[in-house]
Amino acid sequence: MYFLSGWPRRLLCPLRSSERPFLIEPSAQRFYLAVLSETQISIWSSRPSVLIVSYIESGKAAAQFGFYQQVEWKPDDSMIAVAAANGYVLLFDIIGGSDEKYLYEPIYPKGSARVKVTPGYKEEQCAPALTLEMKKPVDLEAPISCLQTLQEDLLVATADGYLHMLHWDSVSNGRRAVNLCTIPFSLDLQSSRGGPCLDLDGVHIRDMEYCTTLDGFAVVFDDGRLGFITPTANRLATDVREKIFCNIINDFTVTFDQFNASLLNKTITFVTKKPFEGGSVLVYMIDSSTGSMQLSHKLELTPKHYPDIWNKTGPVKMIRWSPDCSVAMVTWDCGGLSLWSVFGAHLICTLGEDFAYRSDGTKKEPLKISSMGWGVEGYHLWVIGSTDVTPVPDGAEGDEKLQQAGILQFQFIKSALTVNPCTSNQEQVLLHGEDRLYLTCGDPTQAHSVPDKSPSRDTSTPLSQGLSTLLGHKHWQVVQIHSTYLETNWPIRFAAIDWSGQCVAVAGRRGIAHYSLYTRKWKLFGNVTQEQNMTVTGGLAWWNDFVVVACYNFIDRQEELRLYVRSSNLDNAFASVTKLHADTLLLNVFRNVVILFRADCSICLYSIERRHDSPSASVELLQEVSMSRYIPHPGLVVSVTLTSVRTETGITLKAPQHACSAESILLNLAGQLIMLQRDRSGPQVREKDTPANQTKLLPFCPPVVLAQCVENVWTTCRSNRKKRHLMEALWLSCGEAGMKVWLPLFPRDHRKPHSFLSRRIMLPFHINIYPLTVLFEDALILGASNETVLFDGPGSSSLEALFPFCTVERTSQIYLHHILRQLLVRNLGEQALMLAQSCAMLPYFPHVLELMVHVVLEEEATSREPIPDPLLPTVAKFVTEFPLFLQTIVHCARKTEYALWNYLFAAVGNPKDLFEECLMAQDLDTAASYLIILQNMEVPAVSRQHATLLFNTALEQGKWDLCRHMIRFLKAIGSGESETPPSTPTTQEQSSTGGFEFFRNRSISLSQSADSIAGGKFNLQKTLSVPSGPSSKGLRDLGCFSAQLGFELIGWLCRERMRVARVDDFVTALKCLHKDFLWPFPVIPACSINSPLKNGRCRPVLSSRLLKSQSADSLLNSDMDTTPPQVTTANHRWLDGLGAVSKELDSASSHGAPQTQEAFLSPLINKGEEYSIGSATDLTETSSMVDGDWTMVDENFSTLSLSQSELEHISMELANKGPHKSQVQLRYLLHVFMEAGCLEWCVLFGLILRDAGVIKQVVGFLDSPEVPSETVQSIRAGLIAVDLWASSDCLGYKPFLSLIRPQLLKLMEVPVEQVQPEAFQPAGASKLSEPPLLPRAEDARGAVTSAHPLPLDGPAGANARPLDDTLQEEQEEEPLEEGSYDCTLS
Repeated sequence: MYFLSGWPRRLLCPLRSSERPFLIEPSAQRFYLAVLSETQISIWSSRPSVLIVSYIESGKAAAQFGFYQQVEWKPDDSMIAVAAANGYVLLFDIIGGSDEKYLYEPIYPKGSARVKVTPGYKEEQCAPALTLEMKKPVDLEAPISCLQTLQEDLLVATADGYLHMLHWDSVSNGRRAVNLCTIPFSLDLQSSRGGPCLDLDGVHIRDMEYCTTLDGFAVVFDDGRLGFITPTANRLATDVREKIFCNIINDFTVTFDQFNASLLNKTITFVTKKPFEGGSVLVYMIDSSTGSMQLSHKLELTPKHYPDIWNKTGPVKMIRWSPDCSVAMVTWDCGGLSLWSVFGAHLICTLGEDFAYRSDGTKKEPLKISSMGWGVEGYHLWVIGSTDVTPVPDGAEGDEKLQQAGILQFQFIKSALTVNPCTSNQEQVLLHGEDRLYLTCGDPTQAHSVPDKSPSRDTSTPLSQGLSTLLGHKHWQVVQIHSTYLETNWPIRFAAIDWSGQCVAVAGRRGIAHYSLYTRKWKLFGNVTQEQNMTVTGGLAWWNDFVVVACYNFIDRQEELRLYVRSSNLDNAFASVTKLHADTLLLNVFRNVVILFRADCSICLYSIERRHDSPSASVELLQEVSMSRYIPHPGLVVSVTLTSVRTETGITLKAPQHACSAESILLNLAGQLIMLQRDRSGPQVREKDTPANQTKLLPFCPPVVLAQCVENVWTTCRSNRKKRHLMEALWLSCGEAGMKVWLPLFPRDHRKPHSFLSRRIMLPFHINIYPLTVLFEDALILGASNETVLFDGPGSSSLEALFPFCTVERTSQIYLHHILRQLLVRNLGEQALMLAQSCAMLPYFPHVLELMVHVVLEEEATSREPIPDPLLPTVAKFVTEFPLFLQTIVHCARKTEYALWNYLFAAVGNPKDLFEECLMAQDLDTAASYLIILQNMEVPAVSRQHATLLFNTALEQGKWDLCRHMIRFLKAIGSGESETPPSTPTTQEQSSTGGFEFFRNRSISLSQSADSIAGGKFNLQKTLSVPSGPSSKGLRDLGCFSAQLGFELIGWLCRERMRVARVDDFVTALKCLHKDFLWPFPVIPACSINSPLKNGRCRPVLSSRLLKSQSADSLLNSDMDTTPPQVTTANHRWLDGLGAVSKELDSASSHGAPQTQEAFLSPLINKGEEYSIGSATDLTETSSMVDGDWTMVDENFSTLSLSQSELEHISMELANKGPHKSQVQLRYLLHVFMEAGCLEWCVLFGLILRDAGVIKQVVGFLDSPEVPSETVQSIRAGLIAVDLWASSDCLGYKPFLSLIRPQLLKLMEVPVEQVQPEAFQPAGASKLSEPPLLPRAEDARGAVTSAHPLPLDGPAGANARPLDDTLQEEQEEEPLEEGSYDCTLS
């Protein structure tokens, strides 16, 4: 609608030092404004906003006439009348200067194209030089109360009870007068006769307003009564015989101050001074049937929105309707401005928020207004402030007798619907200001994705822009209107946007222009004469890529309908012109039909079809419908719309063929929505005829009134079978009453509808924004609202300090919950369910359900009176139909007061039952929300029981964040009445136990009691077991558990060293580590498959085949005799390099203490992140990591300092490493397990990390007498098993096992006690005096007994035999396993 923009501007006008302006009155066309002070009248230009001329009364004349009081313009702006205090009416002629004389002219640089425009263009841009000449004054011999202009007459009401009629040309016709007591009156049209009103003796008219659409005067008498005077058919000019319909208001004891009449909507507005009414504006309507005046609604501030201002504004001082009569501006005696729509929607008020308070919270003095008036097209509001707040600017210079008084000019932007209610595109919001457009549109490239030349595009493809386009951000796309067009055609009167939101058309005083967001260019008329010879009268719209214009041709003096194609130049040569027989007032487009409403109250339907031979369209008249019987005045029609909506159309799930055609005409007649449907009562033979016979359309039925107080209407020409409820509905904006939707009702599952059920239903609902458009499929309303930004100016009198900076924000609101609720109230649950299911995929549908429950709960639970038929159980049952039921209820409860919970859960069910449903559905986050409910509604024992159950479930699923919250929750609710709170632990490791100590005396499952766990020990094994077999949970979970929950892992591992923390199967545990940490199995390069060497013999392998093999079978079946001899030499160098590197690694990590690294484990949210290339493959023993033939080395590598073996070694090291995150986690766990003395796991960590220093350190620890013999035996047997597995299944481990062979030899010498594997004894009970357990040769697979034990801190392999001998012995011991290698390269 209307929105404030920016800061107001202050215009300075020179006046006598003792005077201040107190009245401002715009002319009929609003291009000029008259500013009145006591002895001076000034004429201002609207554009540019400058003073043109002032007339200052002489002292002698001022003493004779008295001070100026009121002013009135002649309709053609050629004269002006001033009422003086002593009963004189002063008439002034406004005389224009010569054609070449202007006060202000723009100066362009030489050679500028803008100079070469048509003659007379300066009149639009420059202020003309005008003069004021007073004619002979008219003495009415009584104080003048009000003035009102007619076409050729001036009506003057005086305080002696007379109405005087003056002719503007007073010399020729003189004046006439009539006494109010002689005018007959009646209460309404139904009274038989009216007689003279004797009560009007001594009563005079205080104010009056002529209303063109009602053809009469609305008047207010000084005793507080209102009336309406209609002239007779022989007009006021010949005789003053009038009828008055005076409705005496008995319930208002105080007088009415002022009133106004809306020309657009058949309403009369009055202003009351009643103190306890808080300064209300009363809006009356003339009843069309009886003629009586009936109260329609009030415009008043409510205590809900303005608690500190309500009832303190004083009486209303002034009301001014905008030029298009769509909004009214109100001001009060105590100051402030307030803007309302016709039917009471509140848009702006300056008595609250940033308008009334400074940034430091202090209250501002409200702006008190003595007069105000709207500028051209409502883009400006001219305001004159009262004397006590008009600031005197600094630095007053010049004549001391002159003073700069200020006029404030507020700037507005408004919706295109106010003057061009065209519904060709219903999903875009378009606002236009004085020189710019505001659009809500998305990516301009979307415009090219749709073909421009499909005439049936709007019938086949959906036109929805989508949420991402229309709701992607809150910013506007601002388009500056072309300055060349604006200079000669200001102001912009009409604007329209196409369906895609990419093309905009505007129309000013003459011509049109259109803009493409894709090319970012304006198109203007190339021939300026063509532009100046047409003016848009009925509006403009888009049809596909054509601009449809209803205009008047000045040359032919003919009303025309024109279509300009967007792609061609803007020229009449490319236009399709259709001559019309009457003036067009309104225009609209529906599919391929244009509907026109004309000044003779008739409606014309035209069909549009694109011509194939030229880029133009053909227009053909389809039908004419006369509406003169139903419309008293054509100016009362606000909008006309074609739609496919019907009342009793065959509403079934199978849409009829005519459902998409133009079935009905909707007329907004002064707020009454009237519907005309096609008459299908006759024989339906049209559908069987040939297409040529279909041009004869069906007639329309008599009109039906659908709704009252309607401001805007929205329908759509698109169809969507999945959302027929929303797409085939009719949406209405009804001012303060909110919105209404005329919703279709469909039978379910193709069943026959009940005869007693209506096919449609009107549902009202309230919204918090002013609606500007409706997104049909998305169930959203788009609008705009004013936002303010405070600015602390340097002085208290600056405009920046007095007023905040105003911006316009895009807003949106969900309405679906209102409609669902209204359907449930009316026992239409099936319809509500169908509607909700069609919208269940919307992203905000959970919020819709939540809002519906919340609103009903708030209303019913806080009601002071019992509700006979509560709606909440019905709503609860409705919400259970959706899988989001549990989340909806708990979210609503947590946003509601605790006092309302009992009422809520009495309707939806016990929260304990809902909690268990969440657990069964594995929805742990929602279950955690229900714990908050249970904590407040149940005893602590119940809360602890359910929290512990949820904690166990979260542990099993590895949801560590939830576990941490549960620990904090259980600590917060305390131990209850019968238990004591836990003691705080005194000493903690660096990895603090956090809240886990709380569980020392807690039950872990609902079946256990706190006493079942004795000795304060927490049996973690029941919750999370350390991996000891194929079904283990994994060490990664244990590490996450420790890191996330602050569990003291080292202490627990110390206690569980000989129980849970033992390793039963090294090979299986090693495989689990690879799997859990996504660590690739090690591989060896292709060239070393033929090693180890045996007596100089080599078993060659075909490298190319091997690299292509993906399984062990392909490896075994490959040829073994064709490897080139140079592969062997490369292998020797690689093995030598590996031995050298291993020595360095061993010497670097042989300082006794284990290497530690700061590591913090965090749960792995997404398994697809931070993984190396190697780990992206299937990390099993049959995975392949070979990237190419390692034997093929580029010649350019010879220039590098690295040898081939070193390059191979580096490459294989990179391929054999897992993700960095996993490496950090493994190092951290190695440190923890080493601290806890779990040496078996340390060996596994050393193996997977291939860290020889770890193995050496563990073997050194085995010499300690504190290490139990079971551990030594387990490590010895485990390493033997790993060696066996590596030889058969994973050759990649063989080089590392060879590297740590000295440690393996030393391990064979460590004496252990022969015990059964099942016998586990406590730590320290093992005997170290038994002889060593020597494995068999075939089990040890090459383990050699040495009589020389290895020193703990010596380098790896220092006393071992040469590597070649060791490998050779290994090959001799297993002659039968040559073909059993099951190693694939990964």
